[in-house]
Amino acid sequence: MVAEGTGKRALITGLSGFTGLYVAQELRAAGYQVFGTISPGHTPGDNEFAVDLLDRAGLADVVRQVQPDVVAHLAAIAFVAHGDVDQIYRVNVVGTRNLLEALAAADKKPSAVLLASSANIYGNTDVGVIHEDVPAAPANDYAVSKLTMEYMARLWQDKLPLIFVRPFNYTGIGQAENFLLPKIVSHFRRKAADIELGNLHVWRDFSDVRMVAQSYRKLLAAPTAVGGTFNICSGNAYSLGEALDMMADIAGYQINVHVNPAFVRANEVVRLVGDNRRLAEATGPLAIVPLADTLRWMYLA
Repeated sequence: MVAEGTGKRALITGLSGFTGLYVAQELRAAGYQVFGTISPGHTPGDNEFAVDLLDRAGLADVVRQVQPDVVAHLAAIAFVAHGDVDQIYRVNVVGTRNLLEALAAADKKPSAVLLASSANIYGNTDVGVIHEDVPAAPANDYAVSKLTMEYMARLWQDKLPLIFVRPFNYTGIGQAENFLLPKIVSHFRRKAADIELGNLHVWRDFSDVRMVAQSYRKLLAAPTAVGGTFNICSGNAYSLGEALDMMADIAGYQINVHVNPAFVRANEVVRLVGDNRRLAEATGPLAIVPLADTLRWMYLA
């Protein structure tokens, strides 16, 4: 049987990022020839291009050279507490527009362009399980930038086959330690006695990055996905306390938790748990990994 990506070229923006590495692995395994953008200042490897999303001409040149069949746009400022608000908006909105402009102007049009938004756009909602039609109520600049990106991108829907994804929280080996779960795992790995955290009363829908990458690959190959918006999530909410208990079981000891007010975010989203039925309808059964298994994988790495 011929692999779904045989003879096809995939372009991933943010190829060297946490998610990009896993999406690249998934696409290569499916037969695609993978190309990608990385941040300027890094030495590009084979099929890699060091280009800034804000460099319109440079980005257009990459698209001309690659002539991608599918595109996964992952490059973004992805840390909610990133200190440079101006950069968040420029990269996440203007950078995305530059990519869409380059793709729309290309002689060869891709069959699918996946744009990574965020479940943060839902903000603090009273809906128990969040489906894609829940009204957006972004509560921080990162979320506003992602919602703005979605609105801007829809101006290109008549020119490009767009797929919007709204990933909820996800984690795995390689995620930076300024994200919550890698920080917790790192403390347990080095047998730290204490850890400082922010708001303990938050619930998150945590997925495994490998499931996220597989979902992206399946959406890029699903004709019915074009024009759609999809939550990427496990459908299960875990409290911070539950995650700490899982890690205590894995590591064999309890860590002392201290709340540092400096880590408590203003406008913290209290509960984020998603409805993944639309995703499953488009891609088939989801490879949901229990959070404890993901944490054990990270701990033993």
